Amino acid sequence: MHLSVALDRIAGHGAEPYLRAARLAERGRLDFVTLGDSLGPPRRGVSRLDALAVLARIAPATERIGLVPTVTTTHTEPFHVSSAVSTLDWVSRGRAGWTVDVSADEAAARHFGRRAAAPAAELWREAGEVADVVARLWDSWEDDAEIRDTATGRFIDRDKLHYVDFEGTGFSVRGPAIVPRPPQGHPVTAVDATDPLPRAVAAAHADLAFLRVPRHGDATRALRAARDDLRRRARDAGRGEPLPLVVASLPVALYAAADAVALADLAGAWYADGLVDGLHLRPEDPDRDLALLVDGTVPVLQHRGLLRSFYPGGTLREHLCLPRPANRYARALAGGTA
Repeated sequence: MHLSVALDRIAGHGAEPYLRAARLAERGRLDFVTLGDSLGPPRRGVSRLDALAVLARIAPATERIGLVPTVTTTHTEPFHVSSAVSTLDWVSRGRAGWTVDVSADEAAARHFGRRAAAPAAELWREAGEVADVVARLWDSWEDDAEIRDTATGRFIDRDKLHYVDFEGTGFSVRGPAIVPRPPQGHPVTAVDATDPLPRAVAAAHADLAFLRVPRHGDATRALRAARDDLRRRARDAGRGEPLPLVVASLPVALYAAADAVALADLAGAWYADGLVDGLHLRPEDPDRDLALLVDGTVPVLQHRGLLRSFYPGGTLREHLCLPRPANRYARALAGGTA
């Protein structure tokens, strides 16, 4: 099973608390860490650091753990999103992902001054288009487009760069990208698919879908219903295998080793039932809970054969057993259709 953890915390202006937590999660052989972000005002008077920039700082100071920041597609140019996430994949040597999010906040819209806040349905439709064009931009360089031949002075094979010529409802992108194709081909795309609108985007574009566990009611029933709906939507959208990974996202507060074992019991039960492919844990107290997770829950899961004790590969896609996507433009040329 796959295991990940959120690094979100009330912190100051330094990256060190996030780095310590990421290294601890890496010691526990977790698949990846996430860091939330938004375009809204700071919470509780604490300045918010840019999630992608923080994880770019963490990338060279870690070795194997995946790094998945939240990136808000509203008010953000898709070309810049593509470049930023691609850069994170390069500096992390293939360990990057991104969680697609939107901003319906009127105050955030006024910060940018470009347009008013839009309805959620419109924003998530746009987010789906952004996810689409971002992947196309990643493919706009073929893997071997760079020549770097000093003798001839040729840096790039121009025949292996491609215009994407994407026309969305609110933007158009010609391309190609300014950053070479990422090490993973496509960094891992994640969506919080708890609600129906983002679930449609996840079904069409995500490699991984978070489903938040409800605090009240039958959590197992709710997760199963959301998982089944996600998979149905993915098939209706024409997705083949692999379908998006389903990761249950739940808040945790671990006060003792017995609570850590109870978490392992829950994770094992959901995984054995085929309900989820993994868990995404959101600690109440990152310093306390993450230590108990790594030293308590992880060893139990490893002992039961549910969690690996080493990283078999180097990229986030390898951690998640996801294939590296073929380049759509190179494939089209090979098939004589471009």
